[in-house]
Amino acid sequence: MLDPEDLSNPDGYESAEFRSTSTVDYTFFAPSDGVSGDVYSAISMRVNGAADLDTFTSSYDQAVSTVIDRIEESVQTKRQDARRQQLIDEANQKIADARAEADDQFAQAQAQIDENQASLNQQLAAMGATTEQMQQTVIVSNAQLQQAQAQIDSAQQELNQRKADADAEFEKQSSEVESNIPKSQWYINTRASVGSFSNIKSDISSIDSLGIAFPVVFLLVAVLMTLTAMTRMVEEDRGLIGTYMGLGYGHVSVSMRYVLFALLACLIGGGLGDLVGFLGIPAFLLKILEGLYIVPGVSLEYDWLYGSAGVLLFVVGVLIVTIIASRSEMRHMPAVLMRPKAPKAGARVPLELIPALWRRMKFLNKVMVRNIFRFKGRLIMTIGGVAGCTALIVCGLALNDTVATLGSRQYGGVYQYDMMSIAADGDMASMRQRLKDDGRTTATMLARVENGELVTGGDESEKVQLVTVADASQLPEMVSLSNADGGGSIALNDDGIIVSKSAAASLGVKSGETVTMANGERMRGEVTVTALNRNLIGTDVYMTAACYDKLFDSSNDTGSTDATDSSDSTDSASEAAKDVNVNTVDGVEMNAVYAKLSGSDDSQIEYVDQLKDDTKVLTAMSTKEMRQTFKFDLMIAVVALIVAFAGGLALVVLFVLANTNVSERVREIATLKVLGFYDREVHAYVDKETILLTAAGVVVGLAAGALGSQFADECVEFAWIVFRDRNSTVELCHRGCRHLGIRIAGAAYDQSCAGSGRSGELLEERGISGALGVQGLPAVVNVETMAAAGVRLSR
Repeated sequence: MLDPEDLSNPDGYESAEFRSTSTVDYTFFAPSDGVSGDVYSAISMRVNGAADLDTFTSSYDQAVSTVIDRIEESVQTKRQDARRQQLIDEANQKIADARAEADDQFAQAQAQIDENQASLNQQLAAMGATTEQMQQTVIVSNAQLQQAQAQIDSAQQELNQRKADADAEFEKQSSEVESNIPKSQWYINTRASVGSFSNIKSDISSIDSLGIAFPVVFLLVAVLMTLTAMTRMVEEDRGLIGTYMGLGYGHVSVSMRYVLFALLACLIGGGLGDLVGFLGIPAFLLKILEGLYIVPGVSLEYDWLYGSAGVLLFVVGVLIVTIIASRSEMRHMPAVLMRPKAPKAGARVPLELIPALWRRMKFLNKVMVRNIFRFKGRLIMTIGGVAGCTALIVCGLALNDTVATLGSRQYGGVYQYDMMSIAADGDMASMRQRLKDDGRTTATMLARVENGELVTGGDESEKVQLVTVADASQLPEMVSLSNADGGGSIALNDDGIIVSKSAAASLGVKSGETVTMANGERMRGEVTVTALNRNLIGTDVYMTAACYDKLFDSSNDTGSTDATDSSDSTDSASEAAKDVNVNTVDGVEMNAVYAKLSGSDDSQIEYVDQLKDDTKVLTAMSTKEMRQTFKFDLMIAVVALIVAFAGGLALVVLFVLANTNVSERVREIATLKVLGFYDREVHAYVDKETILLTAAGVVVGLAAGALGSQFADECVEFAWIVFRDRNSTVELCHRGCRHLGIRIAGAAYDQSCAGSGRSGELLEERGISGALGVQGLPAVVNVETMAAAGVRLSR
């Protein structure tokens, strides 16, 4: 039956709804005249003003909770008592009507007896018996009259007895009416009570958490790169700034050129980013969500707070740095600005404090180390930018690796059985007999599988798969039971239920809490959660047959499991395991078989497919097939977005830093080429510094990515995703090596433009002309030292 409140898409992606191990295969519709009964059992209500609120916000919950409190305080108790009194009155009225009808029947019977007696008396009077003594004498002497009188007396005696029995029964029923009619109970459910609503809320909350954490890193890295670019732009135009100042332009007029450029760049880039962020990415994720859930009428809206705040952060940060950079340059005289800026002076580096290491370093390596510490801004920007991008990529790949292994870890690790088959009504014995005759099973376990609902004290619910096992000792053989909190093994008993961690995480249920459990027939009872099982996929809830019988026993008004008596449970389960015709254990009818199969994976899948065609089998599932076909489209889409944007940002970071590196060292590169260095030697000299800084950034990013992976684990609220299990040191190093190789290749490509030109062209590109002599060399390059080191001065 299709539940109109269920948001799960029955035609969605296969196995996409990761919390459930089953999907809806058939939908039934019933016309209004096909439903019997004239009593309404449910009413749907809308809260005033709730339509204008976001469903997933606390303000919406508060608005609904206020109405629920008013209903519980002023309506619920009165109507529950009134309904019970109405049922009592109706029952008493039925008893009164039955008593009146019985009295009428008794009166008619009495009248008939009286009529027969009067007829007999007339016959006696005609015979001259006028007195009672004479009548008795005549009756004794006449056998026919004697028989008639005996029949009348017997009928009168029977009537009196039946009337007395009826009066006693009516009195008994009248006295038992109130005790037999339980107190009426209202169940006030909100949207949070719908299991699929809790699922989509959990999924959206996970994306929302990632949407808060990851953009912060993107923003910081992007702002750092923008600040680097603007600072470099002002420094490169120092000659132009000096010219403007020499022509009489004021500081404000000159600064406005760069301030307006930075402002327009931030506004245009921010506007384009808002379009992608509020339209492109949400539309992409919405397409994925529509494959998982039925979400009609969804509209994309612009969030002025987030959109404006993001652009404002860029604008404020970039403008402040631009103004500071402009003011720092304009402190000099125009004549000083129109001359080339002197290179930064070298200084002692920390490695010089280690003479044994410093003396053994080659000359070019010493130059590289001095340059790294000489340009501290570039050092911080490179390591910070590369580390941020690396951390983002590692987090994205960690999520991807975890999702990629969920199927194998669940259906090959947690689920130890190979097949689960559910029998049609009344066909359990036939299905078990076929499984026995086929000879493919190596181990079996009887169970009752049905859809259930787990409800917390906060009225939040989750649709679960309720598994009632006949023999609790067989469950560890079919399902790996390990404590989600500590990792130790757990056991199922009659004192409570074991809940999968995935179901408990979305509801905030902890071990030892008391929850309300509903079975497939909507019967409810309170039960204790004895343990949380480390289940990766699905929302399984396990309980014993004895616990199920006590929890949902119709004669048990409280529905509690405080008292347990399982003395006959073992014998009952053992008998059912031996005899295929015995399928009731502790009063619970079993309908499913968990089994281990022999043969290869393909042969098991083929056997299960054949079993599905049997009319006596309602459904069958192969864990091997589920393992091969499992996928989680929503998280894969989010991971793809994170990795794609992180990779794009990494390219921008490398380009900006490589371009800055070449721009700052153009004279040094030209000098090296004049001194006779080959292109590959220039590349090696320049790229060595970039490679070292990139490697340092990758190392820092790996550490940050490991911490970020743990943070992402908490953000997405999937307690069964443990990044530390998936992101070992070897895996992190492997990702780091791949990432470092990509960055080295990108840096080398960016640097190739610098090494491919001639020295004169390099200088002319920067507006430097004239003969190149010793005076044109940067302070860090010393011709005499290089010659003493054996460096060639010509080709």
